[in-house]
Amino acid sequence: MSVKGIDAQEVLLQLKSLLLDNIDFDKKSLLLSAASIAFNPTAWNIVARNEYRNKTITRLFGGNAKYGCYFLALMIFSFGMLRDHLYQQALLEQPKQAILPAEYATIVPAALFGLGQLFVVTSTWQLGVTGTFLGDYFGILMDARVEGFPFNVLRDPMYVGSTMCFVATALWYERPAGLLISVYVYIVYLIALRFEGPWTDMIYSNRAAEQKKAKSS
Repeated sequence: MSVKGIDAQEVLLQLKSLLLDNIDFDKKSLLLSAASIAFNPTAWNIVARNEYRNKTITRLFGGNAKYGCYFLALMIFSFGMLRDHLYQQALLEQPKQAILPAEYATIVPAALFGLGQLFVVTSTWQLGVTGTFLGDYFGILMDARVEGFPFNVLRDPMYVGSTMCFVATALWYERPAGLLISVYVYIVYLIALRFEGPWTDMIYSNRAAEQKKAKSS
């Protein structure tokens, strides 16, 4: 099958060769990177749900929910930095292979990384620390849904931006293994969203019900 002179089957074969022939699956650093990527959203969702039910972290900080949220934010940020470091180390141990034409090998990953960071940073700015780092599980809820940039162009800009940075890093270091990891990252985020979305909706629905009950009493 071909489209405007492009042989789709040939493209798929080249992509398959690029990935499978240039990935060393025996490197422990690759598995460690994959484990850290899955650990972060999984662990924080478990911790946050426990916090919503039992207020464990809040109690550790003498009942101050905001301090508890700041502590969790520090933990999430720190483990995020560790995840990024492990990813970089994993890439450096993988085979190097040019992915983009030479004239695009620098500008494309740089632009992609910049745009990804823009989405991440502006998301954090719009949401604030507590809005970004699971403050709603601590009972710190936002008054209204954030609709400014980047939420007016993407539903989940932080996850999209993070994935873009993973792809950009793979392109910058010219490591095909990084492209495979980036796909894995996006899948992990999609799974996390299937748990986070409904849970967050439930938290805000409960608040609305409590507010309605308080007004009617």
